[in-house]
Amino acid sequence: MDKLIIEGGIPLHGKIQVSGAKNAALPILMACLLAEGTVRLSNVPRLADIHTSLKLLNILGCETSFDVNEVTSTCTGLKPEAPYELVKTMRASVLCLGPLLAHLGEAKVALPGGCAIGARPVDLHLRGMERMGATFEITEGFINGRCPGGLKGAHISLDFPTVGGTENLIMAACLADGTTTLENAAREPEVVDLANFLNAMGAKISGQGTSVITIEGVTALKGCEYRVMPDRIEAGTYMVAAAITGGELEIQDCPYLDLDAVNSKLREMGVLVQEKDGYVLVRRENGLLTNVDVTTLPHPGFPTDMQAQLMALMCFGQGTGTIEEKIFENRFMHVLELVRLGADVRLKGRTAMVKGVGKLMGAPVMASDLRASASLVLAGLAASGSTTVERIYHLDRGYENIEEKLSGVGARIRRVNG
Repeated sequence: MDKLIIEGGIPLHGKIQVSGAKNAALPILMACLLAEGTVRLSNVPRLADIHTSLKLLNILGCETSFDVNEVTSTCTGLKPEAPYELVKTMRASVLCLGPLLAHLGEAKVALPGGCAIGARPVDLHLRGMERMGATFEITEGFINGRCPGGLKGAHISLDFPTVGGTENLIMAACLADGTTTLENAAREPEVVDLANFLNAMGAKISGQGTSVITIEGVTALKGCEYRVMPDRIEAGTYMVAAAITGGELEIQDCPYLDLDAVNSKLREMGVLVQEKDGYVLVRRENGLLTNVDVTTLPHPGFPTDMQAQLMALMCFGQGTGTIEEKIFENRFMHVLELVRLGADVRLKGRTAMVKGVGKLMGAPVMASDLRASASLVLAGLAASGSTTVERIYHLDRGYENIEEKLSGVGARIRRVNG
């Protein structure tokens, strides 16, 4: 099993490129199930989850190819069943449910797996589709959905602005008869990217990026060419990399406007974040960091996917800050590993109290999920001595060529097997 070995304490300097967004590419790939004709996608990151999605599309009846960062998909004869063997490894697989119901009138999708960071139930997905006329049974670990007469437009008010639920319902509504209105919809940039892609295929979606999204159903969607947005969480991770090592990075293709909450907290801590022509410059303002209080919230609040990375940075700040996790109930599994490096973090329910210690010491650590992996890599980059990060298959689900990118700006980091 692969692991990363990091020799820390080296300030990072140079240019680093942001890849396409995993969390945008995954629903966009599932939306290819709706297309009649060929879809060509560019800026698709080469990640484990992308390869899993392409395998799933192939099983469901799409012919796909993946060359460098471009995906081509043509649906030839759709099948309704998404098997457990693939769905168990990646939660986003459940996003095939809406497209299959819309296109075939039936779907059999295994209950999803993915990172062990919380329950993340799919009941809001199912409840919304029931409003559109679908019926569901959950038997033997599968969601069995039917809508023999086709989906109908409906008014749907979500109990929580679920990202996956919003995406599934948008895709289902594109081919529904009539108009669907989603209230309390997720506002994340990745939802906007999905809606823009669907519109490029001929959908009629408006309001994306707000809490009310309207979808006028159409009879068919066609193939198109589309570029996936850059990954704001990867960009935010590299911002922290510059700050935590005391270096200076030019972050290329950075979705600056989508990172307002992250930019604000970094500046509050004493980090310069400055948009330039074609890149974002990041470095410490005066060499010192001041800890802050953070609460994770749905977009446009502080993203839960940046919580672990900011915690690593706060280990080097002055004073005590708190991080309150309001999205997932089990997203502090990185804390004990940071403590192994010398961090002073205390947990009380969903709140972590982080006291800056100024220095971490390298040690063997084990990743528990995707963003926890990133926080341990960041801590290792700044720690004295050698840090070994085990179970980095989590990291490979969300970061394209991370060790190569970091090596390119001065990090001493290498991947080894076993």
